[in-house]
Amino acid sequence: MEISSDILGRFGARSIKENLLELADLYPGSIVFSTSFGSEDQAITHIISEAGASVRVFTLDTGRLFPETYSTWSATLERYKLKIEAYYPDENVLQSWITENGPNAFYSSVEARKACCQIRKVEPLKRALKGNKVWITGIRASQSPEREGTPILEWDESNHILKYHPLLHWSDQELSEFISQNNVPYNPLHDRGFVSIGCAPCTRAIRPGEDFRAGRWWWEDNSKKECGLHIKTA
Repeated sequence: MEISSDILGRFGARSIKENLLELADLYPGSIVFSTSFGSEDQAITHIISEAGASVRVFTLDTGRLFPETYSTWSATLERYKLKIEAYYPDENVLQSWITENGPNAFYSSVEARKACCQIRKVEPLKRALKGNKVWITGIRASQSPEREGTPILEWDESNHILKYHPLLHWSDQELSEFISQNNVPYNPLHDRGFVSIGCAPCTRAIRPGEDFRAGRWWWEDNSKKECGLHIKTA
């Protein structure tokens, strides 16, 4: 789907709150926000709550998340009084895969890891997005070289949905200041060097000078590491 230059310009120039309210007018009842309770997503949750925009919030519970992530989830519910829908892997598919491959098969190969991500994240995401028009994400351009050229609004062909990245051009400092100034609850793992937080077996803290994504699937020798949620299509 083509996105007109005037819409792109308008969304890049205005506040996130204004953009959310316009999207709510354009696509009533069809806007969803996926949160993994990282700092970016916590900031967006705060803005959605402040704006009062009609946005459905959901999360993907893979079954292998950190205890700190569940604590942040609970703190978010307490602070914002929002309903956060949880999506889980298909029980039968996951049970069969683990029976066949074992609980930690994702360490054995890139293919096995991607298969695990497909079951625990990608398939539940497709269920969560189905029937909606806009998907709000916490993507920032500085998170990886592949995301630097991402437009603030883009068409996701694989999921047939418009994606809006409200924090796309925020710096690390801007995000940190927003969290602090607004007393936004955040995952305490961030204070221990975890910048991108996913499943516990697949995430570690990064070392000084390492890339933002270095802590994800840290055993793989590949700079372009994604789980399949935000795959670029030609």
